[in-house]
Amino acid sequence: MAPHHARLAGVAVHLPESRLTTRDAELRVADRSAGFRPPPGIVRRLTGVERLHVMPDAWQASDLAAAAARKLLAETGTDPREVDLHVFAAASQDMVEPATAHMVADRLDLRCPSFDVKNACNSVLNALEVAGALVAGGGYRRVLVSCGESPSRAARWSVPDLRSFLAAIPGYTLSDAGAALLVERSPHPGLLGFGGTADSSAWHVGTLPGGGSAHPRGDEHTYFRLDGTGLRRAFDTLGLKVLDDTLTRLALTWDDLAVICVHQVSLPYLESFRERLGLPADRLVVTVAEHGNTAAASLPLQLRRALDAGRCGPGDLVGLVGLAGGISLGMGVVRL
Repeated sequence: MAPHHARLAGVAVHLPESRLTTRDAELRVADRSAGFRPPPGIVRRLTGVERLHVMPDAWQASDLAAAAARKLLAETGTDPREVDLHVFAAASQDMVEPATAHMVADRLDLRCPSFDVKNACNSVLNALEVAGALVAGGGYRRVLVSCGESPSRAARWSVPDLRSFLAAIPGYTLSDAGAALLVERSPHPGLLGFGGTADSSAWHVGTLPGGGSAHPRGDEHTYFRLDGTGLRRAFDTLGLKVLDDTLTRLALTWDDLAVICVHQVSLPYLESFRERLGLPADRLVVTVAEHGNTAAASLPLQLRRALDAGRCGPGDLVGLVGLAGGISLGMGVVRL
């Protein structure tokens, strides 16, 4: 029997029409904080982020994922009944229970197994690896990976002082977004390989504590917290060897990749990361300034932008590099 392979058959994104500049965010903090006003333009100066997307008040993470998935199914001519597995992959969720995948499946009228894959901003990257393995194993023919990120709900708008504001700054760079990817059985390899590593001892550098067993209640635990210095130090300690090892295992080099999508939290860190790897700047797809940090939707957003701009197409190799709280670092290589 011929071996099964998996390919990426399509990718779509949904970006809410409502926009917020980071200066708007600073003014909102000033309006809701007693006596504290952020220095004008500080978020943009520190992060390079200029604009964010904000979903409608009545929407949930599942609505963002479903919007992107509807677009993807229409673009690929896929009937929902032809999807035989659905995986929701995001840092965000509608509720602690049940899995958000079921809310998305209900909106799409899917009638297939559905479950969540969750690993902060690497959720989509990990879900692609899972989907590819399940298709290659012969159990499924067509897997829908959906993603809905709603981090605007975790921003802290009332802060007492500059120190608290600086700790909360990552929340003013996070952007709502939806994404969807279709993985199908193929006679030729498309998802060529994945590699990853983690330093789980650094899990505490980025947290959203509320809703779990540690902090089931309390408004204070509903805000995103990030130790930016600690996160950078943790990634520096983890190193980048796994990325080169993944390429070596696939008999590839960075020069073989038409486009390299890298998860983006800020412009300064993206540039630092690029320099450490020695990547050509023209291979990257920079989205963080205009669209903010879209969490796990970041990689599909960059890939969709590259496809729309004609920077990659059928037969090209694309690298997907993920960095996430936890902390974890990973990479996937896709032949389009």
